[in-house]
Amino acid sequence: MCNGERRSRPLSHVYAWPRIGRSAFLVTVGDKVGFLARERQVAPPGWNRWLVPPAALAIHLSIGQAYAWSVFKTPLEKSLGITGTQSALPFQLGIVMLGLSAAVLGTTVERRGPRWAMLMSLVCFCSGLLISALGVWAGQYWVVVLGYGLVGGIGLGIGYISPVSTLIKWFPDRPGMATGIAIMGFGGGALIASPWSTSMLNAFGSTSTSGIGKAFLVHGIAYAVFMSLGVLLIRLPSKEFEAQKAALAKDRPRASVAFNVSANNAIKTPQFWLLWVVLCFNVTAGIGILEKAAPMLVDFFKESSTPVAATAATGFVALLSAANMAGRFIWSSTSDLVGRKNIYRLYLGVGALLYLVLLTFGATSTPLFVIAAMVILSFYGAGFATVPAYLRDLFGTYQVGAIHGRLLTAWSVAGVLGPLIVNAIADAGKKAGHVGPDLYATSFYIMISLLVVGFVANELIRPVNPKFHEPKAADEVTEPEPDDEATVARWNEAEAAEAAGRQDSAANEESEGVVRK
Repeated sequence: MCNGERRSRPLSHVYAWPRIGRSAFLVTVGDKVGFLARERQVAPPGWNRWLVPPAALAIHLSIGQAYAWSVFKTPLEKSLGITGTQSALPFQLGIVMLGLSAAVLGTTVERRGPRWAMLMSLVCFCSGLLISALGVWAGQYWVVVLGYGLVGGIGLGIGYISPVSTLIKWFPDRPGMATGIAIMGFGGGALIASPWSTSMLNAFGSTSTSGIGKAFLVHGIAYAVFMSLGVLLIRLPSKEFEAQKAALAKDRPRASVAFNVSANNAIKTPQFWLLWVVLCFNVTAGIGILEKAAPMLVDFFKESSTPVAATAATGFVALLSAANMAGRFIWSSTSDLVGRKNIYRLYLGVGALLYLVLLTFGATSTPLFVIAAMVILSFYGAGFATVPAYLRDLFGTYQVGAIHGRLLTAWSVAGVLGPLIVNAIADAGKKAGHVGPDLYATSFYIMISLLVVGFVANELIRPVNPKFHEPKAADEVTEPEPDDEATVARWNEAEAAEAAGRQDSAANEESEGVVRK
């Protein structure tokens, strides 16, 4: 088969094997059928689409544990004698690998289907936690970095994109709400994991390698069980549901997308790169506050007593986490009503104004500072939740998961850029003798500038040129394509075996007829 040639077979071909039986067919085509086969992931007639969001949440609530990594930082520093910078490496590498694995494996995720992707996410993410446990027990921190950051980070990337693209296909009438539900789970995972991890460390011993290793071990096992629920429950839309999309589109005009763009073509369009800038700078502005939240509040309100300041800082971090999670659902759902471009105008334009409020009045009122920061963080979370629906509006549902994966490289860049800007400028300010809000003034001006650039990029986004559209409906439900010549050969052998079976059957019937005569 020539490169680029597509071979599509009807689904009936998968199950109709009169003589050699289904078991022989399973052997014949290998990984193309069975529990992980794409055709086995298609929902039966009458499947309730509201069963899909819980499956997505089972994955995102689990991998959202990454946001609670800070709970392990101090115990690791004390037990292994490492620095604060070193203790942040697993999280930083994990976020980088999230973006890279989502970009590299996005097309494979679309081809293999969400069940395969979720299982791979489970294996990688939970293996990363188990490897981290071994590293702590052995006193080898590099093993922790390798396990949690590299292996676990791959699980983060695969697990992040697979439920999102599936939800978009199931909810063409409410793509913003659907993706908001799933990605809200990623933000909410830390709210569950943080107190749970703290309780385990207190129970097992937070200053001993034995106790920390046990905590990682329990995490790995528990998340494997919870994520397996999502693997079992996830389904792809059936042909029956595909036929219902037109009716859904009549109820909501924004539900209709009459074209599709492949992942390879999407990255050739200016729309992709403009949206990349929008996501990168929106995330940079939010993560800059999130990463330095507690010390920032203390620096802004130095007059508070130390115990009060410490308590307020802890509560501030919790409020920001809640705003981050709530924004993912509230604002992304709102985008279904007002449109994606308009909602990003809100994120970027109002976000820039709120940074200006922090610069001008932030040090005068603690409630004002907290409220402004919470709204900024709600826009930060909402930017993640709304961007898959924005991609769907621009490029269609075909390979939207692969396109989303490539766009998440913007998150990898922002994950380094945001903390670098805030920390480097604050450290330089301390050396220069600056204190309080002055430590962050330059950082805030930079964030305002980035948000303005993102606002302009959003305004420049226009519909994709039709020359990039796929020539036919690419999201048709058909049997997965063979990946190589060996698979084609196995298919041909199976067809030959079926034909031989029919000939044998006919010959047997003919001979039986002769005997009866």
